Amino acid sequence: MVMLARYLDRMFNGKIVGPERKTGFVLMVFPYGEHMNSRCNYISNGADRKDVVVLMKEMIARFEGQPELTGKG
Repeated sequence: MVMLARYLDRMFNGKIVGPERKTGFVLMVFPYGEHMNSRCNYISNGADRKDVVVLMKEMIARFEGQPELTGKG
């Protein structure tokens, strides 16, 4: 996952590192199927854990407030 995070960071931000970056990300990886209730691992390109918690709460609120959509956007 570390190698993938480095790759994604380079794709999003080029050679810019640290607080100069313009794009942050959080990658969450979890198993499908019968293992669905097992651990979800995440990695980011520098986000603090407390900021990730805020981000996740905001995303949950957004997802819960949206109707189920079908079709193509």
